[in-house]
Amino acid sequence: MQTKDFINNEYITANKADESFFIKSPADLKDELGEVFSTYSHVDQAVEAANLAFPKWRDLKKEKRFEYLNRLAEIFMSKKLMIAETISRETGKPLWESTGEASALVAKIKVTLEHSMKLVEDHKIAGALPGGVDGWIRYRPKGVMAVIGPFNFPAHLPNGHMVPALATGNTVVFKPSDKTPFTGQIIADCFKEAEFPEGVFNLVQGRVETGRRLVSHKNVSGVLFTGSYDVGLKIKQDTLEHYWKSLALEMGGKNSSIIWDDADMDKSVYESLMGGYLTAGQRCSCTSLIHVHESRYDEFLEKFYKAAKKIKIGHWKRDDVFMGPLISEDSVERYLRYQQIALREGAECVMRGKKLEDLAEEGHYVTPSIYTLDNFTKDSVYLNQEIFGPNVAVIKAKDFDETLDTVDSSDFGLVSALFTKDKTKYEKALKSLNVGLLNWNRTTNGASSKLPFGGTKKSGNGHPSAHHAVYYCTTPVSSLEDPQTFKDVKLPPGLEL
Repeated sequence: MQTKDFINNEYITANKADESFFIKSPADLKDELGEVFSTYSHVDQAVEAANLAFPKWRDLKKEKRFEYLNRLAEIFMSKKLMIAETISRETGKPLWESTGEASALVAKIKVTLEHSMKLVEDHKIAGALPGGVDGWIRYRPKGVMAVIGPFNFPAHLPNGHMVPALATGNTVVFKPSDKTPFTGQIIADCFKEAEFPEGVFNLVQGRVETGRRLVSHKNVSGVLFTGSYDVGLKIKQDTLEHYWKSLALEMGGKNSSIIWDDADMDKSVYESLMGGYLTAGQRCSCTSLIHVHESRYDEFLEKFYKAAKKIKIGHWKRDDVFMGPLISEDSVERYLRYQQIALREGAECVMRGKKLEDLAEEGHYVTPSIYTLDNFTKDSVYLNQEIFGPNVAVIKAKDFDETLDTVDSSDFGLVSALFTKDKTKYEKALKSLNVGLLNWNRTTNGASSKLPFGGTKKSGNGHPSAHHAVYYCTTPVSSLEDPQTFKDVKLPPGLEL
């Protein structure tokens, strides 16, 4: 199988690609999905197609745009199993988890059209100026949106950018992660079957250079990105002189949960397992640090450790598997390296994560890990860097205010969680923590499309997605409207008609 770029509703192949590479499943290295071809000139072609399509798509009544998107939702539903299996092959995620992601494609369209689009409806401000002058706020699309997708949710997260962009009247050029190109290919198949107008949706495949050419293209009006802080920073640098571009950068996280002395312990353990080890720890919202009140520390650690040891790891087709592999050999090496850093910095190993080599399939499988510390140190590499693997540090906590200060000292600010029955502590955390999401008695993982999703500090640049994505896809246009005829107007001094 070979990838093809999708431009103007046609699959495009090049006589000679600038770059090509093979994709193997991280769940079974003998499972080769196919070859990826990258042709740099296709970036220009895709942006030109999207740019030409923009005026007509913008000028369509929104109800007509919604018809196309609802048709896309039907196709997503009909291809749900195919999409899920491709996600699992490319990422190694268990099929039950990938099926949930495939289902979310349909849900995102429904929530956007029925819920989020209300945020950008035309709005009249009666009496905006004295004398009967009314005002209007109207939201207008920006143009061509470049969507740069991640590997961990290769369908759902780019879809979370593309749907609001298209619903509000923008056109799209999508570059999937170079680790999950075939999921991107299926997304393109769905758009083709939905028969969107030519140039409204386009896809280009490739690695770093393809992405750089896309985000820095002069006719791209916005870059919608989900991925690591390092790549987000590079996008910012590549577009530094492109003052007209909107950048919505969803980046990494080093997320903390706080488990206090009155917490429901069974719930805290379950939610922490989900937070730390779902998707093999490869979510920007995964729980990395767990601060446990000293009076419940031993109890939590014992239950958490016993449960973590029982996690079943294996190939995505097996029904009883909770955790699949990491995405690549580099990710495995990084995961193992940070455990050595933890030990050098004084952490104690409760459960060592290691590479699994006794499975039937040869893949990038690792076991989860737990390390403990009596205190948090701000200069710790282990405690402050995103690992993107199934590793959790458990830290003993004493004073609630000091714990909040510790959590807030992170360079990242995506999501935190607080487990307590005391609502006043939750309300204090809401005021104190500089994060984009704060959950009460629920893990850091998971989010609702009916709420904004985005982080502060190194986790984002102040443009939350999900429910609020329609905002970064539009420009608010103000108008003063005065329908009155010119009668006797009191002129200012020094002016005669």
